Amino acid sequence: MVVLACPAAAAGGEGPTLVTQQHTPPKGFRLTAARAERIAARGPVVRAELRRHPHAFPYEYTRGQGQWQVSWFKGAHVGPQLVQVYIDDASGKVTAVWTGFQVAWTMARGYPGAFGRMANALYIWLPLCFLFVVPFVRWRRLFRRSSWSLLHLDLLMLLGLSISLAFFNHANIGMSVPLVYPFLVYLLVRLLLLASGRGGPRRPLDSSVPLKWLMGATVVLFGLRVAINVINSNVIDVGFAGVVGSHRLLHGQTLYGGWPSNISQGDTYGPFTYYAYLPFTAIFGWSGTWDTLPAAHAAAIAFDLLTLVGLYLVGLKLRRPTLGALLAWSWVSYPFTLFTLSSNSNDTLVAAVVLAAVLALGSPPGRGFLAALAGLTKFAPFGLVPLFARGLGPNLPRWRALLVFVSVCVATVAAALAPVFITGNFARLWHDSVAYQATRPAPFSIWGLYGGLSLEQHVVQGLAVLLAVVVAFRPRQRTMIEVAALGAAVLIAIQLGVTYWFYTYIVWFLPLGLVGLLGARPRVPERLDEAATEGVAEGEPRELEPASPALLAHARGGLQQLLDRGRAQRPVGGDEHGVEPGIVG
Repeated sequence: MVVLACPAAAAGGEGPTLVTQQHTPPKGFRLTAARAERIAARGPVVRAELRRHPHAFPYEYTRGQGQWQVSWFKGAHVGPQLVQVYIDDASGKVTAVWTGFQVAWTMARGYPGAFGRMANALYIWLPLCFLFVVPFVRWRRLFRRSSWSLLHLDLLMLLGLSISLAFFNHANIGMSVPLVYPFLVYLLVRLLLLASGRGGPRRPLDSSVPLKWLMGATVVLFGLRVAINVINSNVIDVGFAGVVGSHRLLHGQTLYGGWPSNISQGDTYGPFTYYAYLPFTAIFGWSGTWDTLPAAHAAAIAFDLLTLVGLYLVGLKLRRPTLGALLAWSWVSYPFTLFTLSSNSNDTLVAAVVLAAVLALGSPPGRGFLAALAGLTKFAPFGLVPLFARGLGPNLPRWRALLVFVSVCVATVAAALAPVFITGNFARLWHDSVAYQATRPAPFSIWGLYGGLSLEQHVVQGLAVLLAVVVAFRPRQRTMIEVAALGAAVLIAIQLGVTYWFYTYIVWFLPLGLVGLLGARPRVPERLDEAATEGVAEGEPRELEPASPALLAHARGGLQQLLDRGRAQRPVGGDEHGVEPGIVG
């Protein structure tokens, strides 16, 4: 791939129209097809490609007013497209040249604003990165070594995925793709260590910003996100697919197969994805074209809000308001959540449903229902079913609870697929969704970019399946925090093995990952020591959270040792004060 000039020029305009007259300019054009071909063939990139493929066959197209496209194919009638060149008709200059996978994948060309529009601007992205870490930095002791911990490295690793996105936005897929994996692997290992209790030394979780301020700032920042979504965002194909699918359901059409040509492969998701768009399409409707799609905007905002509220509820459920506030803040300030929201993608639906399943861990039917719905979005969350079947506590679930979970899970899947079976649409569901997703080629992973790694990919996929099973049994002791950390690790492991990966998938594991990374840290002790009062002005009220289970267990162990030592030193027939054995005054 080589971009010779502004690729934005190539992003606009209409689809290509084949020109059959070689020496007569099309209406409204100055150049002829033959002249456009000669101009395109002059470039060094095209010449090099034609030397490698001397039998390549050219075709000429117009792309709207004033723009040419010249493409060389491997064969005259069949074969992949090898080179694609854009030419400005007025000046006769080449504006862009694409080769390799960037010929077929326009999303790999770095068109400005193709995903997320305004959210990619540095004046938005960089401040969000700063705000993301603000509550976790001890500003008064910024340059002391004791002020930093593994949590800060965790946050930087989450933000480090921005480096890959920067290369992607500049059409450098050769750098963007491999740079994703170090950060995902780090997060996978870190979450597994935290879930197993081997996360290293941990200070109590605290915020350098007063909770009231933090909660207020969260509301304000969410409002700004909504404003950006309404004013300057776009709807990518997955959001468009949600609207079209729900529209088909509302009008009694089959859900899979026979979709419009401009979104012909939109029927690739689980049925619940389209069900979730039903209320928004019913309210806002659909014009029948890929326009502004207000239903997609409303759905994306709703999914984002549900995830935000769900994270705060995690803190309340654990009776840790500080944790809830920090989780909510981390969601609204993390730049990739804005990237997903501004793309109006359906990926945040996965995050919302998976998080809801974690909140329902105490109820076998509840977590069975939500685990099934999560899997019926984009199928990957089905890997969490063994984890959710286990539930909470140190012991395996009783057979009755397990039977309830499985029964509800199966019944939910059957109910969701009922319209598909009734209309005889299951074959298209399997072909267009399950089989298509399993064999979908793409250059956005190391497996698709480099090729020839099928054995290695199958090993990674097998390890992901193994992990999904093992986490149902190990570690034994687990609370909601450990389950969240394990769930995020499983989702990351699944993503490491897929051929088609994109940045909006980060939000699949982000809520659970945040719960695991932040929730695993001990709570602020009830005594006002230096660690608990850091950054708080004298006389300022401070919310104190209950001591963590780990802290209580340590205290109980120390107390028991003191009691045992006292009993061992006590005389058999009573002490010197005449107290009877076994009686403590």
